[in-house]
Parts: sequence; C-alpha cells; structure tokens
Amino acid sequence: MSGSANKDNTRAEEFKRATAGVLRAIAEQADVQVAFQPGPSGVSGKRARLPLPTRALPPAEMAKLRGQSDAIALRLRHHDDAVHAQRMPARKEAKDAYDALEQVRVEVLGSQFMHGVNANIRAKLAEECEADGFDRMTRKDQLPIDKALALLARERLSGEPSPAPARRILDMWRDTLGENAEQALAEMTDARANQTAFARATRKLLAALELAEAEVESDQDDNSEDGEDGGEQSGQQDNSEDGDGQSQSESESMLGAQPEEMEGEAADDDGSESEEEAAVAEGDDRPGGPQPRRERPNPDSDAVYKAYTRQYDEEVAAEDLCDADELSRLRQQLDQQLQHLQGVISKLANRLQRRLLAQQTRAWEFDLDEGILDAGRLSRVVINPMLALSYKKELDMEFRDTVVTLLIDNSGSMRGRPITVAAMCGDILARTLERCAVKVEVLGFTTRAWKGGQARERWVQEGKPRNPGRLNDLRHIIYKAADSPWRRARKNLGLMLREGLLKENIDGEALLWAYRRLLMRPEHRRILMVISDGAPVDDSTLSVNPGNYLEKHLREVIRDIEHRDQVELIAIGIGHDVTRYYRRAVTIVDAEELGGTMMKKLTELFDEDAAAAWARSAGERSAIVI
Repeated sequence: MSGSANKDNTRAEEFKRATAGVLRAIAEQADVQVAFQPGPSGVSGKRARLPLPTRALPPAEMAKLRGQSDAIALRLRHHDDAVHAQRMPARKEAKDAYDALEQVRVEVLGSQFMHGVNANIRAKLAEECEADGFDRMTRKDQLPIDKALALLARERLSGEPSPAPARRILDMWRDTLGENAEQALAEMTDARANQTAFARATRKLLAALELAEAEVESDQDDNSEDGEDGGEQSGQQDNSEDGDGQSQSESESMLGAQPEEMEGEAADDDGSESEEEAAVAEGDDRPGGPQPRRERPNPDSDAVYKAYTRQYDEEVAAEDLCDADELSRLRQQLDQQLQHLQGVISKLANRLQRRLLAQQTRAWEFDLDEGILDAGRLSRVVINPMLALSYKKELDMEFRDTVVTLLIDNSGSMRGRPITVAAMCGDILARTLERCAVKVEVLGFTTRAWKGGQARERWVQEGKPRNPGRLNDLRHIIYKAADSPWRRARKNLGLMLREGLLKENIDGEALLWAYRRLLMRPEHRRILMVISDGAPVDDSTLSVNPGNYLEKHLREVIRDIEHRDQVELIAIGIGHDVTRYYRRAVTIVDAEELGGTMMKKLTELFDEDAAAAWARSAGERSAIVI
C-alpha cells in the first residue's frame, strides 16, 4: 500500500514540475512562480496559482489542469495589465464581462498556432460548461452575462463552435444582442491581435448592452491617444489647466468652506469646452447610424457640483448599523480570514513599528553642570565632589505626533476578497500604529441604496428638474474613530463583511468628509490613505447629469487637497489605475498585495526628512472653518 502511495505522490510531483515548466515556456517568462494550492486558478503579477492535483491524477483532472495552466501562460504572454486597466469598467457586472472577454482574446490569440494548447483550452472549457450545468438551462437569464459574452466572442474570434452543453442557451442570447453589439463583436474579431483596440471594442460592446453608465466615462478616456492611457492624459490636462487657472486663495476658500459651499466651488472652469470636444471625439468611435441625442445641460447649472438634497445622508458609527450579536459573528469571520494573512502582513507591520519606535527613542545630553546626576560619571563625583559636568538632561525629541486616516471604498465592486483584505489590513494597521502612539481612524463610504434612494424619490415627486446634481443618499461609516482604542473598535471592522452593505461609491464627497475630520485633529502630521477599486459611480446621478460629473468633482477635490499640503494624501488602487487621479498613488493587481503595499507606503512616509514634514504641517490653520 505504501509503495503504491509513494508511486502516486511521485507521479503527482512529476506532473506538477512538468506543468510549471510548460507554463513558463509558453509564457516566455522563466521567472514566473508557480504554486499549486487548494482553490481556483489565477495569476497576479509573476505569481501563478493552480489547483492542487490529487494523488490519483485521473486523465480528466490532468486535462483540466493543463488547460488552466495554458490559460494562465497565454495571459502572461499576451496581456498587459496597464492597458487593461485603462478601460476597466467600475461596476462589478461590467468588470466581470470585461475580464472574461480579455481572457478569451489571449486564449484564442495564443492557441491559434499551437494545436496542443488549443485542445487543452477547449477541454477545460467543455468541462466548465458541463460542471456549470449549461445544458440544463432553459431561460436566458440563467446564464450570467459575462459567460454568455465570453462564449459568443470565442466563437467569433476562433471560428470554432462552443461546447455542446452551451449551444442551446447561447442560441437564446444570439437573437437579443442587437445591431450595435454585433458590430462591436465584429470589431473585436478584427482587433484580437491589438489589446488596446480590442479593449476599446469591448467597451463598445458593453455600452451597447447598457451594462453600466461608466461606459460614458470610459468613452471620454478613449478620446485620447489609442495606444496610451487616455484617462491619465486627461487627468494631466485637467491638472495643468486647473493649476494655471486657480489661485491659492481660491483653493483655500474651497477647502475651508462649509460642505455646501465646498462642493459648489469644486467645479472645473473649462469643463464645458472639454465636454464639447469629448462629444465630438466620441462621435468618431461610435458605430454608424443615428445616435441618440444627448442634451447639453445648462452651463450655469452644470458648472457647480451639488447634491439635490442632503436630508437623507448619514454619518453613522459601525456599531449602529447592526446588532451586537451579528457584529460579533462578523468579527469572528474576519478573525478566521486573518489567520491566513497574519504572518506576511505582521512581519511588515513589525518592521514599520520598529522604525517608528526608533524615531521616538529617548536621547540625552551629557556632561552638563546641572540636571540629573549621570550614574556613569559617579566616579568623578567620588574623586572630586566639586567637579562639574557630571549631569545629564533628556532632549526633547521632535517625533511628529501623527494621525492616519484609512478611507476604504465600500462599493459593490469591492465585494468578496478585496473588502475582506481591506478590513484585515485596517485591523492590523490600527493595532500596529496604536502601539507606536500614532492615532488611526478607519472610515468607509458607500450609499444607502442602489440606483438612488429617498433623494431620487423626492426628485421624481418634484417633477424631475434638470441638472439635479447628486441623486443618492450618502452613507459614511466610522469603523474606528481616531481617539477610540483598537480593543473597543475591533468588532466594528467586521461590519465590512456584512452582506448588503456595499453599494455605490461617490468618492469626491467621501474624500472631503475624511479630509475635514483630519483638519479638526490636533496632531501636527496628518496622513490620509484611500483604498479604492474603481472610479466614482452612482447610477441615479450619472443618468441625469454629465457622464463625468462625479469624476470631475473627485479630480477637483484631490487637486485642492494636494495643493493645500495640510494633509498627506496617498491612494492605493485595487485593479484600478488611481495614478490618473492622485499625485502620490500606487496600483496593485491583486487584493492580496494590499497589506504589503500599505505598510511599504507608510514606511516611506515615516522615513521622510523630519524637517520637510514639519514644514508641511506648520502651515496656516486660520483658514479652517469647522
């Protein structure tokens, strides 16, 4: 029995080594790390994850593993994360379809000249269709739209039929796509060798199917250079125009104003001109035929960001959103997840803690003629009691009393692993910095409803006036206040895992909220870290305002916060290029990288020159209006 088991283990190990070697060869990247772990396959940067094979390794399992390995290898070879992120939709449903269509592209492109790889990919696809029960589906809505679009696109790009279990349900989808979607699929087929052009055609397909209004924001990004990050160029243009057109006094009045005044002044003076140019450029990329006319809003009303009503907005403590028993259960769930992440992040957190404590180390001045008697100089006193310079005095260390605010995007697209990792990192960060006498505040932002709440209902009842502004009810959540110790707030962080909490994200107003809370703090140094996975999106607002309404406000708020330099602003984007918005930012592809990135960026901030940091924090506070 033991001999047979050893033989199976040896066979499984040989299969794993061979599979890893083939993956690196197809990807043409010898430095890829391949790990076999329980769970689904995936890739993050140079790390590939494959399911752990069983010892028996039946032929069907081997074929499936080979297909998953080849799919990852082709993505590493033919996919560019930066290009992919440029047109990434914000809503989860559209993002899933966007990702699935890009995976189809790399698989078809990479396997067209490698028949063995093509066979492995098709075997994997057939097994997935059968396992998901596609042959038992009788209604169109039973097949998720991302899977339906991926299968239809694969047929077009490869010229091969879909697996037999999926053909009947796909026939129901084919008849309902519409002319614009068909044209977008044709463009995707022609552009399969060019990722940038393929991504543009993919966004046209998603827009034709009306998956999300974020397509308007993406279309405007498309108006820049085809091969470059249009959003980043747009952001640079906005920043340069804003920097030239707004004086420091205007910036101070904006960030020192009351909430209603503040958002009203967060307008782009050149917004009307840029939107006209964007509309012209959009016309070049749109499919032929008549297009729905989009009415131009009144420039006077469009120039000012506003909320239709603030009556239904809420700023709420986490413990007030659910009962104590549920909060305890959610915290227990978070603790279970922490066991897997604790080791890696704790090492980084301890490194940060050592650096902070080193900056707070006590220092002494010796050989003084008054002060505290220096025990190391007692021999001098014994020999000559009248000898001076036998005393010492503790120096005043200029360690900056610091507060850190962690502002976490609580939108629906963060659901799953991203929000779990964000909650875990917030927990570990709060514990670490508290031990170093650094205050930490953990905040979250979302909305109270999907696609508009009571604010939208009121707007409808009042006759739907034009240009209403923001049309949803904000929900700003305080998970941990800066003055609250971690032990009292630890349960609150589990609330992020609550089903139904995550909805829309209106980033501009959330950033203003967190910024104002920091300005009221007495600490000399204030750091605001934003964690987000997408651009601001709210269906109800974007459906009745210009497509860049929320994004433009966010850019204005970021620009003025960075201009004032009273708060050090840093952003981490999960699968979303935040460098196009924030001056100091980093983008990560996998949520698992969040903890290490947070600790690294905070370490860099605390390692900065002390004099420079004090100079930033010593600015005028007289303009602050509470």
